[in-house]
Amino acid sequence: MSDHSNPRDDDNTPGAPHDARKPANLDDIEAVERLERESATASRLFDVRLIIGGLFTVYGIIVTITGITASDADLAKAQDININLWTGLGMLVLGLLFLAWMLWRPQTPPPVEEIVEDLNREE
Repeated sequence: MSDHSNPRDDDNTPGAPHDARKPANLDDIEAVERLERESATASRLFDVRLIIGGLFTVYGIIVTITGITASDADLAKAQDININLWTGLGMLVLGLLFLAWMLWRPQTPPPVEEIVEDLNREE
């Protein structure tokens, strides 16, 4: 009795023990694969680096163009320092760095084992 042999160990009936390291049946495998795809897509879609990098890049382009087209009167107001040009270039560089960071170090979805454990806990 101490060897824990039980004929119900191999069936997938509710309440039957099963190995938490692998899915119990085909439905679990399909659910894990679907969650894995959705998780990977969601992690790329909602990466805050994309939003921050995109906004800084767009605003950097706008402010840089404003700085390039600045008049002499605008420069005189800022003691002949083209603030818009320098600020725009800084914003552009920062935005591009955020976007490059996102490409260099993409977010990875959680491992399959973690998803399977969560599914098994819900049952």
